Amino acid sequence: MGRPAYPQPRRRRRVRYLIGGIRRAMRTPTRGCRYNARMGSGPVTINAQLEIPDGEIVERFVRASGAGGQNVNKVSTAVELRFDVANSPSLPEPLRTRLLARRDRRMTGEGVLVIDAQRFRTQDRNREDARERLAAFIQAGLSVPKPRKATKPTLGSKLRRLDAKRGRAQIKRGRSSRDWE
Repeated sequence: MGRPAYPQPRRRRRVRYLIGGIRRAMRTPTRGCRYNARMGSGPVTINAQLEIPDGEIVERFVRASGAGGQNVNKVSTAVELRFDVANSPSLPEPLRTRLLARRDRRMTGEGVLVIDAQRFRTQDRNREDARERLAAFIQAGLSVPKPRKATKPTLGSKLRRLDAKRGRAQIKRGRSSRDWE
């Protein structure tokens, strides 16, 4: 009576080190699954020549905000990813300059990019999402903006602008007259 009718799979304990030196024993499934494949996340690959090593990325797991009930109140599924753009040795100098020059609210004054990911219910999926957004941010900085060519307004556009000004002046002049008699 003590044993169940179906065989129980044996589960191994695996120790994983998290940020801040907190050691945590995690149960990992014996059969291959997507979770095991993502345990060692590795570097973030931007393109064939550029990748960000795991050591330059700081991830913190916090509780997500918004609706979600007990899961959102108890489990730290949201990810706060920090990447120091200003001091990263992996970024080439021109790319670093372009990324720091971008006006982005996620960039702190010290040049640290902070990405908050809490779109999904699981910590792993939010972690993937944060890393994808980091890659997209750096990918956007790879393209060099074309320099603007200075052009002069055409004669037609000048005439249209002056006609519009005259029309507006005529309308305002009409508003000021008081011929009520």
